[in-house]
Amino acid sequence: MRIPVSKLKIFASIGIFVAIASSIRAEEPTSLASLRDRLKAEPLKITWDAYANGNSDIWIMNADGSNKVNLTSSSDTNEHYPQVSPDGTKICYNVDAGEGREAVRSLWIMDIDGKNRKKIADQAREPFWRPDGKVIGYLPQEYPKFDVVDFYTKGMMFYYVDTSKAEPHPNTANLRHLYHPRFAPQRKMDCLNSSRRHGFQPCDSADRNQRRQNHQPENPGLSAKHQSRWEACRLGFERITRSIRHHWTQIQKTPTVGPWELRIKDKKNKIYHIAWSRDGKYVAFSRGPDGEGDLSKPGTFQAACEIIGVYAKNWNIYAVPADAPRTIDLQSAGDADFVQLTTDGNSNKEPCWF
Repeated sequence: MRIPVSKLKIFASIGIFVAIASSIRAEEPTSLASLRDRLKAEPLKITWDAYANGNSDIWIMNADGSNKVNLTSSSDTNEHYPQVSPDGTKICYNVDAGEGREAVRSLWIMDIDGKNRKKIADQAREPFWRPDGKVIGYLPQEYPKFDVVDFYTKGMMFYYVDTSKAEPHPNTANLRHLYHPRFAPQRKMDCLNSSRRHGFQPCDSADRNQRRQNHQPENPGLSAKHQSRWEACRLGFERITRSIRHHWTQIQKTPTVGPWELRIKDKKNKIYHIAWSRDGKYVAFSRGPDGEGDLSKPGTFQAACEIIGVYAKNWNIYAVPADAPRTIDLQSAGDADFVQLTTDGNSNKEPCWF
């Protein structure tokens, strides 16, 4: 059953979210135990970036937030955006060196314990692993001067881990203003490109003609300037998450895109950097108040606080279960549906499970 767009606009404007979808059953969560207790029993970990002691570093912790360890502990560079290899043995990440427009954002790879660090590209950002762990995709910088905005890119490159060689996407000249790309297994269109202007764009990594497909979902009364930001995909595009108006995120079926299955909302804070656990049982994200950074923090930039390299005061990492269709309001959720994994508010962003 489909609700008319006019009614959806009314619902959205007064903050009421109604779920009517024949494919979604009213299921109960698999457990009413504390989510922290559930995560404590899981063989899962999370890596993320946080700003402490004068710079940003890559950290690692258990899924329940315990045993936090700083992997990089750098003093003259800032590390961001950790992405763990499919086998859980390596991390690819951004490194920012320098200030302002003279900064250089490079890509590095290291072992999961922080050892054997190696630079793989300069003036590049937002790495993503191929499912077999043999290739790392990344986005080259658009212009010689640095800019912090996340879609400041032109083209796409593939770095081959075994040979340490890089080559461009066959259609790299026509790829620009992308962010948060992902490989997706078992799909003909196997490279996900996200563009603020173009929505969800699948792109075949071997297709020189790059057949763009604009998969905008049903839009509940949002204007063009509030279009969705696609955050993450899971299990071969079976599910995808998107952030809307910064204050809520929802999980939907793809590729059409289908009805939402899990909605996470917060009227007071932004919700960004959505990350699925590899088994699909949990979702982690960063959450905090709106802001435009703090230039008194060395090595940071001024822009929206969710952007990589911008200091986000009072932002922390959280997790929710993804085991049943429902809405989770973070202003009222209980400990079975919601757990805060970091507490210091030191610009904790970009979680990644392994």
